[in-house]
Amino acid sequence: MKRELIIEGMSCNHCVHAVKEALGSVETVKVDAVELGRASIEADDAALAQALAAIEEEGYKVLETR
Repeated sequence: MKRELIIEGMSCNHCVHAVKEALGSVETVKVDAVELGRASIEADDAALAQALAAIEEEGYKVLETR
């Protein structure tokens, strides 16, 4: 299922890279795009939970998942 994540705390290209790396660490997540403040991924419910945890471990907060 396609998901749009709104992410707080991303302010530079390093942040974008860190979030891409975090999402890429979850095997079943397909990363479509990562930009400042948002990410577009494909993930089932279990993978989404892992993706959110990976992002938060990097120090960013997911405000909304659509």
